[in-house]
Amino acid sequence: MMLENISVNKSFAGWHKQYSHASKVLNCTMRFAIYLPPLASEQNKVPVLYWLSGLTCTDENFMQKAGAQKLASELGIAIVCPDTSPRGQEVADDDGYDLGQGAGFYVNATQAPWQIHYQMYDYVVKELPELIQANFPVSELKSISGHSMGGHGALMIALKNPSAYQSVSAFSPISNPINCPWGKKAFTAYLGEDKSLWQHYDTCELMKKAQSFMPALIEQGADDQFLTEQLKIEALQAVVDAKDFDVEINYQAGYDHSYYFIASFIDKHLDFHAKHLT
Repeated sequence: MMLENISVNKSFAGWHKQYSHASKVLNCTMRFAIYLPPLASEQNKVPVLYWLSGLTCTDENFMQKAGAQKLASELGIAIVCPDTSPRGQEVADDDGYDLGQGAGFYVNATQAPWQIHYQMYDYVVKELPELIQANFPVSELKSISGHSMGGHGALMIALKNPSAYQSVSAFSPISNPINCPWGKKAFTAYLGEDKSLWQHYDTCELMKKAQSFMPALIEQGADDQFLTEQLKIEALQAVVDAKDFDVEINYQAGYDHSYYFIASFIDKHLDFHAKHLT
């Protein structure tokens, strides 16, 4: 698969690179960013942390705002950030920020007009990792993390693919999308009216049925403006307590939903993943 290099920036002795490529899964041109630590080479392949961003974000938000490169460089971990949805004039969209381009929700859409392009689950789980593995000096070891809609994506994907990832973490995840306004709107559009199908992409519902789960770390701002209505962390906490899984949920006083929150605790999450990746 042909990659077009869009930009290159040296960062903490490693390299931040941005690429575009034609996606067969999404039927459009996609963009992603990758940070390669200085240890990465054909003789020394490094593990990968996949980061899934939230509503309205692109591959750039995390790379430019989270401040993850310094510690990733020291730990020898690559970071891959895909876009949050298909893009382009031919791709279906919506006037709302919480549906359409910028709001793929990491599901495989089944409803028109979305199903032509919105196969984000398959893109993140299959196509993108295969592309990264074939073109960059990375090992087969990978973990996954994300924020808000991306936190939903990371936890949901980890639950559906327990052998594919070493660990999972999330910041302010949409934990129970079938019961919040963002999730209901997106799932109705992408998946249709049959709510039983929504459960296949809901962290709480998937965790209820899981027999085991990989190590997980969740950070939540106690002053997050979306905490009560949209994120439903209390529903996830109830399932975690009932299942007795190795899931740590931390409420951080004074923090909101922004990248100031992510930047404050990203090193903690990188250290967490490094313990399971190396």
